[in-house]
Amino acid sequence: MEGLTALTLLTGTVTTGLMAGLFAGFAYAVMPGLGRGDDRTFTAAMRQINRAILNGWFLSCFLGTPVVLGLAVVLLWTGEDRSALPPAAAGLALYLVVFAVTAAGNVPLNGRLDADGGGGEDGDAAARERFESSWNRWNTVRAAACTAALACLAWALVVYGGGAR
Repeated sequence: MEGLTALTLLTGTVTTGLMAGLFAGFAYAVMPGLGRGDDRTFTAAMRQINRAILNGWFLSCFLGTPVVLGLAVVLLWTGEDRSALPPAAAGLALYLVVFAVTAAGNVPLNGRLDADGGGGEDGDAAARERFESSWNRWNTVRAAACTAALACLAWALVVYGGGAR
């Protein structure tokens, strides 16, 4: 059982790190770069990004992470050594915040941007106005929560591996 616990904790940590990197990359590079463009370029690029990201790699990390972390927490809870349970549970809780923010904040904004179409210069400006600052704010929240989750999970790995003893 120890091997499975270690594997699930490691897998959850890696996928959380991948998600944290994605969200942080958007916060400090992608969105500032797109923000320098005109309204039409911004809205067209975001629509294409929002469509392209719905792929197997993203979905398996985004949807698989809470499942793997949940299993890791259960295995730690039922195992003999529960020392890594608190940071692992905190990591799972923080990732669930990421999941909720994405589902309640970013995804609806993506859908609205897509539904706004591309109604010319005025339509693109209005669509961008309704989208950009809210999306950036929610993305910053999920980037911070996911990075905090990664830190908790990294600590759980250290504790589970005996490095903190």
